[in-house]
Amino acid sequence: MNLYLGLGVLQNSRDVQTTLTILSILTELLTVGRGRRVGVFVSKGGTGVLFQILVNASKEFPPSEELMLQLHSLLAKVGPKDRKFGMKARLSGALNVTINLMKRNLLNTKLLLPCLQVLRVYATSSVNAISLGKNGVVELMFKVIAPYSKKNTSLLKVALDALGALLKSKTNARRAVDGNFVPVLLNLYLDWHRNDARHRYMLIRKGLLVCLKNITNIKVGRKAFFEANGMRILYNSSTECLPVRTLDPLVNTSSLIMRKCFPKNRLPLPTIKSAFHFQLPHVPADGPVAQLYSQLPGVDDVVDESDDNEEPEADSDTENDEDEKDNCSLNDDIETDINKLHPKRSIGRSFEELKFYKKFFSELFEDFQRYDFECSKSLSTSSSASLSSSSTRVARPIALPAASSQKQISPNSQEDFNFVKRLHTQQSPSTPASTTTAPQTPIDLDSIHINKDEDKKEDAKFPSPDGQTISATFCRSPEQELIHPLECVSLEDKGNLRAEVGSERVKQEGSPVNNTRHIQSPLLLGGIPTRRVGGGGSNWGSDCGSEGTEDESGEGAVLEVPDTAQLLPLHDPDLYVEMVKETFSVPRYAEVAYPDYFGHVAPTSKEPLLERLYGVQRSKIFQDIERLIHPNDILDKVVYDLDIPSCPVVEDSGESLKFNSQFESGNLRKAVQVRKYEYDLVLNADINSNHYHQWFYFEVSGMRVGTTYRFNIINCEKSNSQFNYGMQVLMYSVQEAISGRPCWVRAGTDICYYKNHFARSSIAAGGQKGKSYYTLTFSITFSHKDDVCYFAYHYPYTYSSLKMHLSKLEDLRTPRIYLRQDVLCETLSGNSCPLLTITAMPESNSNDHICQFRNRPLIFLSARVHPGETNASWVMKGTLEFLMGSSPLAASLREAYIFKIVPMLNPDGVVNGNHRCSLSGEDLNRQWLNPNPELHPTIYHTKSLLQYLAYIQRAPLVFCDYHGHSRKKNVFMYGCSVKETVWQTNISASSSDLQEDLGYRTLPKILSQIAPAFSMGSSSFVVERSKESTARVVVWREIGVQRSYTMESTLCGCDQGKYKGLQIGTRELEEMGAQFCVALLRLKRLTGLRNHQNLLDLECDIIGTQSKAASSLTTYVMEEDEPSFLEAIDYSAESNDEDGEPENELCCEVQENFDLLSDSETTTGTS
Repeated sequence: MNLYLGLGVLQNSRDVQTTLTILSILTELLTVGRGRRVGVFVSKGGTGVLFQILVNASKEFPPSEELMLQLHSLLAKVGPKDRKFGMKARLSGALNVTINLMKRNLLNTKLLLPCLQVLRVYATSSVNAISLGKNGVVELMFKVIAPYSKKNTSLLKVALDALGALLKSKTNARRAVDGNFVPVLLNLYLDWHRNDARHRYMLIRKGLLVCLKNITNIKVGRKAFFEANGMRILYNSSTECLPVRTLDPLVNTSSLIMRKCFPKNRLPLPTIKSAFHFQLPHVPADGPVAQLYSQLPGVDDVVDESDDNEEPEADSDTENDEDEKDNCSLNDDIETDINKLHPKRSIGRSFEELKFYKKFFSELFEDFQRYDFECSKSLSTSSSASLSSSSTRVARPIALPAASSQKQISPNSQEDFNFVKRLHTQQSPSTPASTTTAPQTPIDLDSIHINKDEDKKEDAKFPSPDGQTISATFCRSPEQELIHPLECVSLEDKGNLRAEVGSERVKQEGSPVNNTRHIQSPLLLGGIPTRRVGGGGSNWGSDCGSEGTEDESGEGAVLEVPDTAQLLPLHDPDLYVEMVKETFSVPRYAEVAYPDYFGHVAPTSKEPLLERLYGVQRSKIFQDIERLIHPNDILDKVVYDLDIPSCPVVEDSGESLKFNSQFESGNLRKAVQVRKYEYDLVLNADINSNHYHQWFYFEVSGMRVGTTYRFNIINCEKSNSQFNYGMQVLMYSVQEAISGRPCWVRAGTDICYYKNHFARSSIAAGGQKGKSYYTLTFSITFSHKDDVCYFAYHYPYTYSSLKMHLSKLEDLRTPRIYLRQDVLCETLSGNSCPLLTITAMPESNSNDHICQFRNRPLIFLSARVHPGETNASWVMKGTLEFLMGSSPLAASLREAYIFKIVPMLNPDGVVNGNHRCSLSGEDLNRQWLNPNPELHPTIYHTKSLLQYLAYIQRAPLVFCDYHGHSRKKNVFMYGCSVKETVWQTNISASSSDLQEDLGYRTLPKILSQIAPAFSMGSSSFVVERSKESTARVVVWREIGVQRSYTMESTLCGCDQGKYKGLQIGTRELEEMGAQFCVALLRLKRLTGLRNHQNLLDLECDIIGTQSKAASSLTTYVMEEDEPSFLEAIDYSAESNDEDGEPENELCCEVQENFDLLSDSETTTGTS
């Protein structure tokens, strides 16, 4: 009551003394209460009353100094709590009163201090800041701030705060530059830095830096700072502050200013377009490729007219802009058209067009009358026993149609090598002519000296679904009637095999590999010496195109390598080479990377998230700034450059590392040695593009043991990365592999990811002004002499690996498994896109069994539409191996569903080391609305398959596209829901509009209970406008698949559940693929109910999550594939999942099966 009474008396008071008394009482009242009373005072119009008294008092001459002091002191207390404070001051005229009072009392510190405190609040409104600047307040403030002095430090601190707020306005910042105040601020900062030896006035020093930071937000400010030697001043002062931890705020702010003012440079490339070019069959005039190649030369330059123009400031009150901006950013991309939110099956094509795709669904029409089920049962029993007893399988013979006689491999005796790093393959052109009628001549690999005796084999031919002997079936391309015959790989299942180990073995501690392979070095395939154009390992021949030197014996060196086939039953190095020879790449790769040839055995040890040391990023940035401060210390020596195609490896005296990326899926464009042990690395853009730099895969050799090297990948594009939150790069050591540990391991220290000084022009950046690049930096200490190491963004999984894997899956087939491999289509470069059909054979050819077989629900799976998301392929590998497994769960799953699987939607992108696009230069996951059959054949034909199924009323029960996620942890799903989308918007919708089956949540909820890596809390079911052309949304909207998902797997690790705090590996990814299968089996049980209203209740009863169902709301994420948020370092579990193990028989069984598989692989190598 005293507060209300005081306001009323104050408003009606005409006596100065009475007013002073009331102001004094109000000050005491508002001092206590933790701001609550101030809020009440503001809500009752107190701010307006104070402004009215201030304006009236200013009309008196001379105005009462005591009254002005009290009013400004009270306004300084009230202002921060009043959101409309700046606008009220401007409209009432109080703004000018305060300015005039300050101008007349610059030496009256007692009155000046509260005026500055109020001015600091005034300036938080950008409109007020501009007005104050026009009235000379910026220049006035530079009369207040002064060099080092122990007097009036409180006033100086408030003055710097007010000046910093004023300089947030670009107009005022430009005014400060024009007034030549940047050198003044630098000299003041240097003065305070030198004299404040005990660091008592850190806030004043920080205030000066904030003023500089705001001025350097504009281009002329950065230029003035640089010309005033600001880089050297802040660098030297910050270096002196580094040992004192309490001065970190000064160091961090200085670092931010220096990074902004570091002169922008273009990348050290002739053009940021890809180093490789692929001629498209036609280029749409409005497409990205046409725009890319219509740009004038030199468009990559970082300076152009658009970058010079500063954005005009809005002449409106922007005090609430931040809140409005937050609301807009949250809701702008969400679909608000209720008509688009209701999936309406719209095939859009006639049956005449779609009936061509009937041949891909022969299982729906097969009668199995020619199939001998009695014979298959007996064979199934014997073959399963054979499979279970055989621990080692020998690669099957591969029959390749020959266009001419075979050529023997003749080892080149003139070259001397310490060991073999890779295989050389002679490859067909990247763009095969339409008249090609046969593949390359098959290569006889007998000349490879392998110390492994041939095993005795028993042929066991199983009947296939059509009654014939088992063989892989390849259908014709839907676009053409097979312009040239595709290879038909004839595979024969082998009986129980007994591996006979050769006399020479590698016996090492901790090595699970016993057998060794002796490989003549080098491997020259096809009898034609191939010129080495990659980086060198130890003594691989230093000159590009040279044939090396002849060793003393006149024969090539022999490399003793582990026989990893014992550890990887589904990996065959020789078969991999055959697959590589049939793979077409734009650069015409003639090499095979060592890790891809010998494979990867997942390490049994856990790899925790890397704990980031304090100050790592700052120290790296300071080292970068040193390049500008001490340019003479920089070598700037190019050691690898793909833009020199004749000789990308630049030879030197042996003091530099050697690099190479010229193999399938490789990506490294250029390497520049900047210091003795530091290298800048530049990634290649996606072909027919000038961006999407993220995926890398390259080789390094010529290192020194025990020396720490720093690698900087300088043209990353994303604004943040999981490399800042515990993720490490992948490294594969050849020496470790030879020692019996052939695996990719997480490696690197001092890892961080930050914005650098390289940039693109606004035109090259697609209209975004001054788009900067980011640096991923990591340090590596090598442990072995004469080693060759490979580095990758994530576990590589090449297109040739997929082909090898699919071929080896035939070994797992039994007579009870229906497996068919078709070629869905050919890609732009002539690579085939495989389509798999997996289900169980019918029990007999009776009508009932055939009917049950044909009427099984369909599950449609796809993966790897984005080449850089290799984890999607590892998840798919787990799914495929589970589906082809012999466990009861796998058998039940095959009996429950028919699986149609496209395991790699973008083979061309994978082969050529792209990160996101196909050879068309486009993101294929944005082409589903209207795919072009020539430019996007895999998407066009995959969508056609789904359209055909919709036409014949057999739309899939589940559609899931496997992806990888670069900025979030865990595995999670994106789905489509009308209701959950509407909840995130302000659109009005009737109850009928919001009615939908809640079954879309069932599968992810099951996964959250049985899959340790899965997080329901990270999943989202919101439909966004920007995703309307993705597979998930199109299949939901046009095909009518309610359970249409994108399943995202982290590239980093997990922050919840069993794997909390660990980086994810191939074992966990493959396990996720297997768990997805188990979840589908549970889904089958749930979808058998007709009462969908009780679906979630039943699910909760089974899973045991009744208490969690009501609170499990969706988590809205702006971006489906790559959300543009900055994730906090302190991760907290957002899902309701418990950390404990799932307690249900399905989960336990699949976990046991997966562990048994892993154990069997390990024991096989050690037995």
